[in-house]
Amino acid sequence: MKNANGVVRTLLLVAFGISILAPARGFAQATEGGEDSGAVFAMTNGVEKNEIIAFRRNDDGTLQETRRFATDGRGSGGNVDPLGSQGSLVPSGDHSHLFAVNAGSGELSVFRVEGDLLSLEDKVVSGGSEPVAVTQHGNLVYVVNAGGNGNVVGFRWQNGQLTEISNSTRFLSGSNSAPGSIAFSPDGKFVAVSEKQTSKLDVFSVQGDGTLSPAVVTPSAGPGEFSISFTPNGTALVSETGPAGGVDASALSSYALLASGSLSPISTSVPTLGAATCWQVTTPDGRFVYTANAGTGTVSGFSIGANGSLTPLPGTIQGTNPSGAANIDITISSNGKFLYTLNAGNGTIGMFAIHKDGTLTNLGTVDGITAAGGFNGIAAN
Repeated sequence: MKNANGVVRTLLLVAFGISILAPARGFAQATEGGEDSGAVFAMTNGVEKNEIIAFRRNDDGTLQETRRFATDGRGSGGNVDPLGSQGSLVPSGDHSHLFAVNAGSGELSVFRVEGDLLSLEDKVVSGGSEPVAVTQHGNLVYVVNAGGNGNVVGFRWQNGQLTEISNSTRFLSGSNSAPGSIAFSPDGKFVAVSEKQTSKLDVFSVQGDGTLSPAVVTPSAGPGEFSISFTPNGTALVSETGPAGGVDASALSSYALLASGSLSPISTSVPTLGAATCWQVTTPDGRFVYTANAGTGTVSGFSIGANGSLTPLPGTIQGTNPSGAANIDITISSNGKFLYTLNAGNGTIGMFAIHKDGTLTNLGTVDGITAAGGFNGIAAN
């Protein structure tokens, strides 16, 4: 009888455990979503408390805000585009981590990413004042600081922790050069920085100890150079706001990165047919690049040739945000199916589906950010 009671007790405990675990398992399935689900992250750049807002990405590309995560640092505050940069919030190459600059407190934060959940792993001083952009390749991370004599500073990244590389600080061409972006080349051999004030493109070679060589400087091919990024095959893309007083005169240029570190123009100042084109993003397969035209609230699209040449997609303008959007940044999901814009002017995120021919379908907008609230930086996984 004693053994029988023991068996009954065991069966009851097993049944009780199943009744508890079943709802929990169902909740996990609901929050994880399908195979095409992911997340989009936007940074508040708050002057008192910088935070990352997470949005769960549904299978159809639409977003749902979930929660906020503190960077443990301070942003710069401001209204629309106070950092004047691209790359203030970027995922690691494998999308397992997220790097965020804290412009107000002069720090860099690192998060581990699991779906739409973030956990803060490290925070370090940026080695300068007002960090505005960050880039990562392998175990190297470089940040560009805009304050004072603008500089770039390198870190080794291991086990989620950042350690500043000795003697890695390199200064830009002069004071108030207004860096707009920083980017590793795909092979990790070069680091490029755009200087908005001087219209210069600085390319540093990465040396064996992780430090950088002196910069090789290339003048921008067109006026109003803002940010630089690289396609998967190593072509450099540079967005240009265009000449002062121009009407919808912004453009996009492409360059070949030479072994010397110099940049050789391929396609020069291809019109975006928009205004205030400052940001661009390339699809993971390297076939298309899109620009965020903040002045007109539009998104322009181009195909990228094997040699890095740019060809406008039919009509050039592929997406339009609501009036007053001021879409100041842009990102693409890691699966290459969806594009998102940070609409700092009206406090929304624009959502678009990317088709195989590069055209976009507007999926509407989602609320969740503060209009003219100083937000900077958007990233997706």
